[in-house]
Amino acid sequence: MEFYLTALLQGLCFSGIALGIYISMKIFNIPDITTDGSYTLGAAVTAVMLLQHLPGYFILPAAIVAGGIAGAITGLIHTKLKVNPLLAGILVMTALYSVNLTIMGRSDLPLINTPSIFTSVSLLVDTNQNTFIILAFFVTIVTLLIGYLLKTDFGIAMRATGNSETMIRALGVNTDRMKIIGLAMANALTAISGYLITQLQGFADINMGIGIVIGGLGSVIIAETLIGWFNITSVWLSLLLVLFGAIIFQMVLAVTLNIGVDANLLKLVTAVFVLLIVSLPRIKTQTN
Repeated sequence: MEFYLTALLQGLCFSGIALGIYISMKIFNIPDITTDGSYTLGAAVTAVMLLQHLPGYFILPAAIVAGGIAGAITGLIHTKLKVNPLLAGILVMTALYSVNLTIMGRSDLPLINTPSIFTSVSLLVDTNQNTFIILAFFVTIVTLLIGYLLKTDFGIAMRATGNSETMIRALGVNTDRMKIIGLAMANALTAISGYLITQLQGFADINMGIGIVIGGLGSVIIAETLIGWFNITSVWLSLLLVLFGAIIFQMVLAVTLNIGVDANLLKLVTAVFVLLIVSLPRIKTQTN
C-alpha cells in the first residue's frame, strides 16, 4: 500500500508538469520541449536555496520566476525570431543544462537532513500521509488559480489565441505577447513540479529532467482521451482530468515495477504506454 501511496505523491508532484503541458500544447498548440530543462531548473534553484537555509516563502517564488523566465525566452525566440517552437524549446532546453549545472555547482545535490516543506509542516504522525495532505492542498491551490485565470477575459484571450490566432489578432489582441506569457506560465508550473519533487525525494540531479516531458504528455493525453469520450467542455473538469491523468500515469509505472519489470526498462514502458494512449482513440475511430 505504501508503494502505491508513494506513486500517488509523485503523481501530485508531477501535476505541475501536466498542467504546464496542457497550457502549452492544448491551449496554444505549441510543442514545448523547454519542460525538460525548466523542471530541472526549478529543482536546482530549490535545492541550492534549501542548502543555504533560505526561508520557504522566498524559495517557491524564486523557482516559479526561474521557470517563467525560461519559458519566456522560448516564447521570445519563437515569436520575435520566428524560430519553429519545437526548435526554440530544444535550444533553450539545451542551454538550461549548462545553466542548471552552474547553479548546482555539481551534478547532484543531496538534501540529507535538510528541512523542507514536508518536514516544516506536521499535520499527521505518518510521514506519507502528512506529505499527501500538504501536496493535495498545494496542488488544489495551484489548480484553482489556473482555472480562475482561464475563466477571466485574459484567459479567454489565451484560449482564443490557440483556437483561432488570426481571428483574435483581428480583434486587437497581441498574440505574440499571449504566447510568451503562456509559455512562461507553462514552464513556471513545470518548475513548481521540480520544486516539489526535489523536496519529496531529497535530492536534485542534473539529469532528472531527461524525458520528463513524456510523462507530462502522457498525463495530458489521458485527460484529453477522457475529455473526448465524455464530451467535456468545462475548464474546471478538464483541469481535474489533467491532474487525474498525472496520478494515473504514475500508478501505471508503479504497477509496472510492482509486477517485477526491470527498472532499466521503465523508460521503454513509459514510451509504449504513451503510444498506446495516443493510438487507442484513433484505432477506435477507424473501427467505427
